[in-house]
Amino acid sequence: MPITYSIVAPIYNEFDNLPELYRRVKEVMDSTGETWELILVDDGSSDGSTGRIRELAAKDNTVRPVIFARNFGHQIAVTAGLDYARGEAAVIIDADLQDPPEVILELAKKWKEGYEVVYAVRSEREGESWFKLLTASMFYRLIYRITDVKIPLDTGDFRLIDRKVVDVMNIMREKHRFLRGMGAWVGFKQIGVEYKRAARLRGETKYPFNKMLKLALNAITGFSYFPLQVATYFGFISAGIAILAIPIVAILRMTGYHFFEGQTTTLIAVLFFGGVQLISLGVLGEYIGRIYDEVKGRPLYIVREAPKKDQ
Repeated sequence: MPITYSIVAPIYNEFDNLPELYRRVKEVMDSTGETWELILVDDGSSDGSTGRIRELAAKDNTVRPVIFARNFGHQIAVTAGLDYARGEAAVIIDADLQDPPEVILELAKKWKEGYEVVYAVRSEREGESWFKLLTASMFYRLIYRITDVKIPLDTGDFRLIDRKVVDVMNIMREKHRFLRGMGAWVGFKQIGVEYKRAARLRGETKYPFNKMLKLALNAITGFSYFPLQVATYFGFISAGIAILAIPIVAILRMTGYHFFEGQTTTLIAVLFFGGVQLISLGVLGEYIGRIYDEVKGRPLYIVREAPKKDQ
């Protein structure tokens, strides 16, 4: 029987949240009267989540477990879920229930109106510190301003994607993935649905500051040349300062002004220009490192166990 909805949930150490995630998703999806599947992608969990996923799959054949050989990261886990999704529409949702499964009904309503990507927009965020709210706000606005695609503000990965969009995203196999940017890049007919993001049900966030920073780097380097352009601007500014400084220093020396004599001035100049060069090399290194990862041609993930993609 054809599947209408594929619910994709990446799982990393969510032992306590899994029963409630399953219960609420089942309650919501059964209310639609349409066929559905819940794809639980275990991203190398170490807290017993793997066994709990197997238990859910054993008692309900709508649950399809995809078990990684090790931890590959949230964005890769979502990618694997989309690879295994069989539905006419795929819904990406986190296991911590900050994204309420009940919102899926609103996403599905817009999909049936003809929209091919329906993304959830966070109008409110409960249970998060001021630092988390501030850094998240800065992250979304920075990405919006400097990337080549216009990613909607205050949106995460929680969204519904039509089958044709899933198929396009599944052929995009870059290693450093930023799925919400990829979703914006592919185009199609898109719309947002506002919702109130709940506090995390149990456990700790899987996106602390260092992972948010890494995600931001993936977004910037994957969808923008802005860092390279900044390095170029630094080069022109440094060269301009040097060109202006040479005649100024020469004139001051000839007029007997001795302020710029000695090693201190030379040291400051060397440190300044050396810093600019190192920053530029670091930016180039980020892009070259990503090229290196791509040309190795390794798979995005390794699966320990999973159902066949067409069954």
